[in-house]
Amino acid sequence: MLIEKRLPLRYVIRKVGRETLIVLTIAIAVELIIRNQRGFLPEISIAIPTFLGTAITLLLSFRINQSYDRWWEARKIWGAIVNDSRTLVRQILSFVREPTPLLGRMTHRQIAWCYSLGQSLRGVDWTEGTERHLRAEDAADAEMHANKPLALVQQQARDLAVLARDGAVSDYQRIAVDDTLTRLVDSMGRAERIRSTVFPTTYRIFLYGFIYLFITILSIALGEIEGAWQVLVTTVISIPFFLLEKTARHMQDPFSGRPTDTAVTSIARTIEINLLQLLGETDTPPPLEPDGFYLR
Repeated sequence: MLIEKRLPLRYVIRKVGRETLIVLTIAIAVELIIRNQRGFLPEISIAIPTFLGTAITLLLSFRINQSYDRWWEARKIWGAIVNDSRTLVRQILSFVREPTPLLGRMTHRQIAWCYSLGQSLRGVDWTEGTERHLRAEDAADAEMHANKPLALVQQQARDLAVLARDGAVSDYQRIAVDDTLTRLVDSMGRAERIRSTVFPTTYRIFLYGFIYLFITILSIALGEIEGAWQVLVTTVISIPFFLLEKTARHMQDPFSGRPTDTAVTSIARTIEINLLQLLGETDTPPPLEPDGFYLR
């Protein structure tokens, strides 16, 4: 998640470097044709690229809105995960009056669940961040499942059943805790839906085609501008279109591991600190530091 208003220039250049080279190539090619074979290209009114640029702006606005909705939904899902994780541990600590190793085990497993869910959504090693919170047998059991976070929730449910069997929690209390586990599974499913639902690639392909068509027509319409100025003006006008398209493309995948995605690792660290303190532990890790201009 980006945390600074001022982004490094190299980050911006890296995002549109390839497109800028293509625009320069088109603008220079049109300039050379105009200077050497003027009759080869038709006269184009500036109103035509103006109209086309307006249409592209509307298409970009639609895409940015849709992408932001996906990004914001992902952030709300992880906000719910924070709340339900705190609620789960608060419930088991307040319901179970007699000390039992299951309390610490379930608390640490919930921390591991948050890390594993974030890592799984990003498609990387699910065990990163879980090492100090999962017992070897729990990790081995989860490893056998295709959906590791779901396996950890099932382990929580089994331990809850043990607490109910031993009389540590009443039937009503068990239902309350189970409702919290259900909400966590719902949040996991909603996050997985965002991760697995691909924004139509044809929309991006057609949009890029329209942008390059706009650039070509614009450079022809600006043919009366002398030499390098036509190339410069065409490039400067086109770059914002590509920047907006790249911004929308990155926001539409909030679990991609890019600087613009949801800071699931940082959120998991916050949950870890909160739950360990609820458990009464003092050896808590510090909040995750920004990686340059963004949080992981």
